[in-house]
Amino acid sequence: QVQLVESGGGLVQPGGSLRLSCEASGSFGSFNIMGWYRQAPGKERELVASISSGETTNYADSVKGRSTISRENAKNTVYLEIDRVKPQDTGVYYCNLRYSSIWGPEDYWGQGTQVTVSS
Repeated sequence: QVQLVESGGGLVQPGGSLRLSCEASGSFGSFNIMGWYRQAPGKERELVASISSGETTNYADSVKGRSTISRENAKNTVYLEIDRVKPQDTGVYYCNLRYSSIWGPEDYWGQGTQVTVSS
């Protein structure tokens, strides 16, 4: 079983930067994908960025060019940095881990952390 714990949420001024972290604990496959999703009120949850254990990255168009996702495999930790934040970046950010076991795909989520971009 896997547990994901996020940290770093809070209030950020427009134009500023935010940095989130997520630490995974438990037992899971060494080949995996960790990512960040966000959900704003009245909107569906959307992928922000993801990174595989092989360092392959994927970014949403809304953050491409101003966001960086990274990971430290030895610590099972993934980070998300967004620069020049906008009010549209506001939402609950969820950490996600996905991998394949002999039983099929496994999918785990963190509890979420609130990010508010406002003056």
